[in-house]
Amino acid sequence: MARYTDSSCRLCRREGLKLFLKGDRCYSEKCSFERRGYAPGDHGQSHKKQVSDYGTQLREKQKLKRMYGLLEKQFHGYFEKADRQKGITGTNLLVLLERRFDNMVFRLGFANSRIEARQLISHNHFLINGKAVNIPSYLLKAGDEITIKEGSRKMNRVLEAMETVARRGVPHWLDLDKDNFKATIKMLPVREDLTMPVQEQLVVELYSK
Repeated sequence: MARYTDSSCRLCRREGLKLFLKGDRCYSEKCSFERRGYAPGDHGQSHKKQVSDYGTQLREKQKLKRMYGLLEKQFHGYFEKADRQKGITGTNLLVLLERRFDNMVFRLGFANSRIEARQLISHNHFLINGKAVNIPSYLLKAGDEITIKEGSRKMNRVLEAMETVARRGVPHWLDLDKDNFKATIKMLPVREDLTMPVQEQLVVELYSK
């Protein structure tokens, strides 16, 4: 499957805010966004122009898509699924993205970033309800249990991630049992639980054109 392989810091600079694509490394003083908080390219620092409504909507879509590490076709698929569901399309979209297996692993602190979570899942380090699942896009539901496999619990990258999760915290709709390397999805989040700096309605407006 195709994936983005260029510098993650370029994406943060293009969107004008930290997307924390590298996890806790984004807190470092060496973070490129801290040193060059302007758009990439030869004219990123000096070139300013008025942004149209379309441009604003596009940037919001790109920001959300990049935050969850998706390519355009996959992201659009989530939008179409959200649009078919009952309720508010923008909220449905955010909840679908939050339900992704790689996002849940990141939220629980089993990985330092969604990128790292995706790699760990692909390498079969986790169980869902006692069964091995290696699909990062797998959608979890309320009541599901995520467990780190017995043989993977001493991995340095997992232990380091679990030590640093206190910095960002675990959402209240997830129940983490650090001692037993497992967690339960207590409930699915509602819009008020999702504090990312995104305006999902702009994404809806963009795709509704």
